[in-house]
Amino acid sequence: MLVVETIARIRRAHLVQGKSIKAICRELHVSRKVVRKVLRSEATEFRYEREQQPMPRLGAWRDELDKLLAANEARPSRERLTLIRVFEALRGSGYEGGYDAVRRYARTWRRDQVSASAAAYVPLSFAPGEAYQFDWSYEIVLIGGRTVTVKVAHLRLCHSRMLFVRAYPRETQEMVFDAHDRGFAFFKGACTRGIYDNLKAAVDAIFVGRERAYNRRFLQMCSHYLVNPVACTPASGWEKGQVENQVGLVRERFFSPRLRVKSYDELNAWLLDQCVAYARAHRHPELRDQTVWSVFEAERPSLVPYVDRFDGFHAVTASVSKTCLVRFDNNRYSVSAHAVGRPVEVRAYAERIELRQGGKIVGEHRRDFGRDQTVLDPWHYVPVLARKPGALRNGAPFKDWLLPSAMERIRRKLAGSADGDRQMVTILAAVLSDGLPAVEAACAEALREATHSADVVINILARHREPAPPVTILTPDALRLTHAPVADCARYDSLRRPI
Repeated sequence: MLVVETIARIRRAHLVQGKSIKAICRELHVSRKVVRKVLRSEATEFRYEREQQPMPRLGAWRDELDKLLAANEARPSRERLTLIRVFEALRGSGYEGGYDAVRRYARTWRRDQVSASAAAYVPLSFAPGEAYQFDWSYEIVLIGGRTVTVKVAHLRLCHSRMLFVRAYPRETQEMVFDAHDRGFAFFKGACTRGIYDNLKAAVDAIFVGRERAYNRRFLQMCSHYLVNPVACTPASGWEKGQVENQVGLVRERFFSPRLRVKSYDELNAWLLDQCVAYARAHRHPELRDQTVWSVFEAERPSLVPYVDRFDGFHAVTASVSKTCLVRFDNNRYSVSAHAVGRPVEVRAYAERIELRQGGKIVGEHRRDFGRDQTVLDPWHYVPVLARKPGALRNGAPFKDWLLPSAMERIRRKLAGSADGDRQMVTILAAVLSDGLPAVEAACAEALREATHSADVVINILARHREPAPPVTILTPDALRLTHAPVADCARYDSLRRPI
């Protein structure tokens, strides 16, 4: 193949220096045919590309190799075979050629596949406050020394490119609600349109075209924040390309190298700081003279104002066992003893569990995301102690129970009495009617009087429940008597008549 420098020397020698073709051939050691070709074509570069690659051994096996490569490409990335394994499979079918020919053909085949599937897109533009995009990603973090796969919720304002991310243990509906509320509270408003993929927490059914059957609770959330939800076409991530790109950006900048934190609260506080720092330090991709944060500050007045928190819970009905326990999400939570025998409504929030019966709260706990855990509240079992006071010593809910200081001192003093458990149960039962502060104050007063009897504590509570003495009324001078009556019972003796 002629190089560009040789072509240039041939042209200059003939056209500028006036040398003959014979002299040029003798000087540059090229044939006359080549010199004539350069001078006649007036081209400054020649390329030769083979139109058809000869494959003497692989040619008969092209169809079989195409099938192996297509089947291998269709597998998940972790299950795909290496080219050596594909070559060995082809050799097993009778191919007698070498590996290098298979490798070159596979490289060309993959390049053709990529070019055939490549598509062009139209760049999108959004007005301030017009739309936001939402998506999930999975990241690996060390929390408390344990490797955990966290689910990260991503929110992105399409105009300003402002981002908000928050990590959760689950990718469930209540987490979606919490992420939206915290994101809108951070933005101080919401956009008029929200762009989603077809996540199960939002979409119940997908119809032809853009028609969707949205989840009722999800529609309630959108109505609360005045958002119009829009779902993307299935397997069309480019329709929310900004948040898809944000997933990669956050993974590269925030989660690499692997984070080490003590809790989810510490992780989310750090992520929020990183979002603000990134927005302040990076230029807006379209408004190059401004940062993402400055464009976000200008967009804020166009957002739908954030009013208050949406009551974002996921509700299910559950039965109550005889041990006052309700099972939810592979864990057990206690309820008040009077709720036994009737079903309760479990309201699952992102960080807590609320149990209701007949509209009243019968239990509330911090949510546990482990498995086969039992979360107990000792006060739920106090009514049961009235019938079984002996359970106070060995009952599972009462192990390591931290009572207020005065009540704990009385409990230790009663531990040596024969009926100490029964007396302590009487004091604990008074909390249900008088409240914990009142019982704590009564116990402290009893200890000051050097006694720890339950009867004394109950008597103090009863005395505190009595109404206060009436206020003495001051009598005006105009109503005062000149002669005040005197209580003298001896006057009755003057009424007696001698017999």
